[in-house]
Amino acid sequence: MKSTKLEIQNKKGLTLQAYLELPANQKPSYYAIFAHCFTCTSTLSAVKNISRALTNHGFGVVRFDFTGLGKSEGNFSDSHFSANVADLLAVNSFLNENYKAPSLFVGHSLGGAAVITAASKLDNIKAVATIGAPATVGHVTKLFSHSLDEVKAKGDVEVNIGGRPFKINQEFIDDFSKTDLPEITKNLRKPLLIMHAPFDAIVGIDNAEKLYRNAHHPKSFISLDGADHLLSNSRDSLYVGNMIGNWVQRYFDPKENIMLDTEGEQLVAHLNLKEDNFTTTIQTKKHYLIADEPESVGGNDFGPSPYDYLSTGLAACTVMTLKLYAERKKWDLQEVFAYITYSKKHSNDLMLDIEKPKRMDHLQKRLKFVGDLDEDQKNRLKEIASKCPVHKTLQNEVIIETELV
Repeated sequence: MKSTKLEIQNKKGLTLQAYLELPANQKPSYYAIFAHCFTCTSTLSAVKNISRALTNHGFGVVRFDFTGLGKSEGNFSDSHFSANVADLLAVNSFLNENYKAPSLFVGHSLGGAAVITAASKLDNIKAVATIGAPATVGHVTKLFSHSLDEVKAKGDVEVNIGGRPFKINQEFIDDFSKTDLPEITKNLRKPLLIMHAPFDAIVGIDNAEKLYRNAHHPKSFISLDGADHLLSNSRDSLYVGNMIGNWVQRYFDPKENIMLDTEGEQLVAHLNLKEDNFTTTIQTKKHYLIADEPESVGGNDFGPSPYDYLSTGLAACTVMTLKLYAERKKWDLQEVFAYITYSKKHSNDLMLDIEKPKRMDHLQKRLKFVGDLDEDQKNRLKEIASKCPVHKTLQNEVIIETELV
């Protein structure tokens, strides 16, 4: 799974920060857009977990911050419901123009109401899933109902929502009454999955019942037994993502999300010279990696360079070896950092007395330990760092056999 940061302009010219999550092979069968809950952001753990679970089902998923929230531009008072819907339409257009038109909307809480409304305006959206969504848009005003009279009297007012201060105004409040969500749901006529926790303390389960009654088939309901409104337990959010991924397959044409075949080896690297310049996909049996060259040598810098991966293997093996040694000795090693730099150096600069001076491969390894360790322990760990398997491999004579397949 790879995450790419995006910047998307909405209709007011404000920049929305977004992230595109892709499947391991970087080739999604379909695209989806995730709309977060009221006052939340796209970095909420539940949002990330659901998005990443969907990538395992072949989806490319865009999660973004609504206007005035997270790292998107604008003021929160401009993030009323109509603006949320407009932001969804802007993200939909961006995907359509730059990647492929999305076919699935997923919305959490008020984001669920927003995706139902936006989906009603878009032919390319083939299915909608909501999580803890209200049955009416105005439901959200209960969160700041104590301030409604103050807003009428003073105009802009700061309110506390979920422990955080936000500024709202009368336009912000009035906008929530402009959308007839029950009627929109009734006329949606697209596959709809409603997911709700029975004991949701923020948006009661009766909201799910009303949404379900208003919707026409095909419609489905899944109970999120034991979950809270924000899906703060990662097991709940991962369950939600996987259930949406399975449910929606019934309504989409099946497409096989083909992974690179290692053909019995530990990994395979693949480069399409016509399309990818230097960008190389690397697949192990369970993991996806990407390698590239820096822009300074003609690459796109989409991933670490080959020599970065060489240094990576040494760094990872070093810290793992030190962990095991310190645990066996019961030493107070809490954290370890291994800093690696690869370069070419001349043997004279390295003070090496060899018969034929020459340029040599050089790996600089610097270690930092966190914990209650004395100098003898630190020096011993330094010695052990040179005994990790990858360190030994790099110092040994290595035989590489090459054959054609």
